[in-house]
Amino acid sequence: MPGYLVAFASDARLRYPTTAVGLETVVVHLVKSKRFTLLNFAIQTARDAGRILADRMGRALQVSNKGDIDLVTEADLASEKLIIERIKTHYPRHGILAEESGATEGAAAAAGQSEWRWIVDPLDGTTNYAHGYPCFCVSIGLERAGSIEIGVIYDPIRDELFAAERGQGATLNDRSIRVSEVDDLNASMLCTGFPYNVRERPNFVREFEKFTMEAQAVRRDGSAALDLAYLACGRFDGFWEDGLNAWDIAAGILLIEEAGGRVSDFTGGPLSIYTPKVLATNGLIHDRMMQVLAAK
Repeated sequence: MPGYLVAFASDARLRYPTTAVGLETVVVHLVKSKRFTLLNFAIQTARDAGRILADRMGRALQVSNKGDIDLVTEADLASEKLIIERIKTHYPRHGILAEESGATEGAAAAAGQSEWRWIVDPLDGTTNYAHGYPCFCVSIGLERAGSIEIGVIYDPIRDELFAAERGQGATLNDRSIRVSEVDDLNASMLCTGFPYNVRERPNFVREFEKFTMEAQAVRRDGSAALDLAYLACGRFDGFWEDGLNAWDIAAGILLIEEAGGRVSDFTGGPLSIYTPKVLATNGLIHDRMMQVLAAK
């Protein structure tokens, strides 16, 4: 009688006869199955949270201020509540970093036994949303030991779902995507965002002016996560912004890398999602954008 190796991936039980396959093959399959399960979990959770946002858009919403011009709505909170409860139910050992709730450690993470952390923006583009401007999304990233392994961005208004898994490429509604092939900054369409404390950041105004003169066009849509997703699928050629948080960029950065693009800080150094200065491009105009940012 052959023995069996029994394993669990989320709520699915997998049984492998040990005489039929080698242990190494089983381990590889289990790793892929777990990552596939994590990606599908993130996709479904983002869709469900996005449905909350779409259903509540246009209604009279309770809106409050986190700062002078930084808003939070009841839709942010409802979306985040669904996402956090879903994670705690299916992955209770994982940590969570969410925009409205901050950091929450799972039991295993608190004990130093889990390297996994979900990084969540339940509504990126809150000001747009509060004004009925249909440019916003849900962003969910999954970090493992400092590396983003899963990234999902969902726009419920256009029903566009961007997804990436490290080493497996990036997709838009299940179709592979790549960054653009524009290699001239003068022919490029760029995007950026205005930091909430823009009045205290004179450098931003200078950078915006310089890129407006150097590029074909510059757009500011009010959702950094969507900006990065659009760069990953070739709609934008380059992106820069100062003052972002981890939940703004975690999923989008992986999308760009998996779509063949390049991400760095403003000087070309390695990018940490916990560093506020982000430069992301199709790779072909990256050095030129760094030159513009460095110019006095």
